[in-house]
Amino acid sequence: MADQQAVVDESAAGQAEMDARLAALRSGYEAERYPSAAVRMDRLSRLWSALDRHADRLCEALSEDFGYRSPRQSYFADVATTGKAIRLARKGVRRWMRPERRRADFPFSLFGGRCRVHYQPLGVVGILSPWNIPVNLTLTPLAGVLAAGNRALVKPSEHTPHASAVMVELLDGAFDRTEVATVTGDAAAGQYFSALPLDHLVFTGGTAIARHIMRAAADNLTPLTLELGGKSPVIIGTGADLDRAAACIAFGKVFNAGQVCLAPDYVLVPEDARDALVAALQREVRRMLPDGAASGDYVAVINQRQRERIGAYLDECRQAGVDTRSDGAHDGARVPVTLIIDPPDHLRVSREEIFGPLLIIRTYRRFDDALAHVNARPRALALYFFGRDAGERRRVLEETTSGGVTLDDVIMHYTFDDLPFGGVGPSGMGAYHGFDGFRQFSNARAVYRQTRVDLGRVIRPPYGPVFDRFSRFLMTRG
Repeated sequence: MADQQAVVDESAAGQAEMDARLAALRSGYEAERYPSAAVRMDRLSRLWSALDRHADRLCEALSEDFGYRSPRQSYFADVATTGKAIRLARKGVRRWMRPERRRADFPFSLFGGRCRVHYQPLGVVGILSPWNIPVNLTLTPLAGVLAAGNRALVKPSEHTPHASAVMVELLDGAFDRTEVATVTGDAAAGQYFSALPLDHLVFTGGTAIARHIMRAAADNLTPLTLELGGKSPVIIGTGADLDRAAACIAFGKVFNAGQVCLAPDYVLVPEDARDALVAALQREVRRMLPDGAASGDYVAVINQRQRERIGAYLDECRQAGVDTRSDGAHDGARVPVTLIIDPPDHLRVSREEIFGPLLIIRTYRRFDDALAHVNARPRALALYFFGRDAGERRRVLEETTSGGVTLDDVIMHYTFDDLPFGGVGPSGMGAYHGFDGFRQFSNARAVYRQTRVDLGRVIRPPYGPVFDRFSRFLMTRG
């Protein structure tokens, strides 16, 4: 009973701390509702400098959290790409802040009516970040939040405690508590966080958890940006270079051991090309990981729960007689890349997001069948196509739906900061990166300046023939 009371007291203290930090951020926003470009650029510069100073410690912490994580991969995925996004935001913020001219309708434009869109800070934005690429998926949205002139309350993942502790130190050292504040805690803390009266909430994680986040945010009508995931397909089309496709796809599974929301989940390949693709994939995995799962450039599966989940997928496949192929055995927490050939649709691995180093290879006879397979399933965060047929490429872009697309590679659309990153339907809502992040975390405020001539009197009662003619004019004006 005493232990239960201690947990309750600790939870209440954590909630009170969140409330206090949100109040401080709200106070800061009220004191400076529209920060200048210079202030925003300074905040982004501080964020970049803090990331640079803590880079080595972050890489060490990430390896400790995962059990093993290639320091080179950590620097690339969680430091370098994040630093690039912050620098782009700093470079673009002055231009992004300029009001956008929009067209005023005739006859208002003839007499000097002017339309603009002014981008206004929302206020205080909450960021709930995940464990898989935790630094990038915390600080990249934060760059957009700060560029848009907002304050931020950040909760990093409890599943990467060492990296989260360094991020807390990084942010607390770089910012005043009225600019950016951090909180930590378990899933219950995350649930309380999502119920706070924030002006916007960014969540990156799984679809199931996102449903709870949405319910908690609904009471305050908090707008959401949800970056989720799903089963991102790869379609191998006519004339695809199988060796090149295999190199790209294998990278998508070797990178972070497939623990990436954009990782290829399954490959749709013509029947007559399946064996050649499987052989090419196995060659590429061996080339990238010459020592198998023990290779220095590989990554462990994050924790026992995730390892058991992936193991359960494989056990079910083997019990069903499915052909599975991998090179080498587990190396502790490091699970080898495993190909799963044509598993039945009812197996869990066919239905659930894999989020690990397993890759389904599924054959098709007609290109229509491949598109139908993709369209019969929930909309994914990404879709990948390899092929030389322009008609097939067009059909992929026009007849399927996903958050983003990379042609003749995988994941790469995420790395370009001038492209929006986001999902659609069950893979998410909203988008950020670059200007799209600035716009996502701003209120696009419509502004109209009336003409000196009082044209508005045309639509005020009492109505008569002039009003009728004007109404018909609007109906026919294109």
